[in-house]
Amino acid sequence: MNDIIFEHPLNEKMRTWLRLEFLLNQINKHCHFQEDDALLFFHALSELLEIIERSDIRSDLIKEIESQKQKLTVWLNVDGVDKELINGLLIKFDSYLTQFNATIRLGQALKDDRFITSIRQRLMIPGGCCSFDLPFFYLWLKLPVESRAQQVQKWLKHLSLLDESLSSCMQLIRQLGEFKKFICTNNFFQETNGEINLIRIRVSLDKKVYPQVSGHMSRYSVRFLPLETCENSTTDTIEFELACC
Repeated sequence: MNDIIFEHPLNEKMRTWLRLEFLLNQINKHCHFQEDDALLFFHALSELLEIIERSDIRSDLIKEIESQKQKLTVWLNVDGVDKELINGLLIKFDSYLTQFNATIRLGQALKDDRFITSIRQRLMIPGGCCSFDLPFFYLWLKLPVESRAQQVQKWLKHLSLLDESLSSCMQLIRQLGEFKKFICTNNFFQETNGEINLIRIRVSLDKKVYPQVSGHMSRYSVRFLPLETCENSTTDTIEFELACC
């Protein structure tokens, strides 16, 4: 059976992190670009830098890493746990904290890069990245692939701490939630829970429905809507799985 997992944040921090994770995935996916699809990479990079400029990502990640370290330390005293795995995670988190303490502002080198800044300014204009708008960019795209790739890798190094630390935190957060089966009646489901950051909803692709979620950390509701508006408002009951993280 083919399933799809929808994720919905229940606070502003998680909302920002999911967007960052999405953009980092786009950047890593499109970093080996050709001349015709180069703007996919720069669009994602520009949006990522814009989020970093507006939010205190560094502070939130440091708090999360310290919180996860406390939880992992408690697990060390539990019989039967993989202590080698936990100690490895603790060492990795200590490394992240050391790097964060040495970094005042995430992505600052990319924000100060004149090449990237010039492209970001033109991205806001429809069709603003034509060859006559950005002749230096047009020239750069004509350089050998190896030369461009080296430059891109230098840029990506400035995002490696954000990418790796966010990925580690999100992995642990997702593992906190165990999928449980529920039945939605009349396309509506409501739940009251303790403080949670993220809900994950797994439903069969065959249903052709998507969840509309509203609420906050302790109380939320889910309404399933059909993909095609001409269809009926889905079946009377929908079986799905829910994980609270």
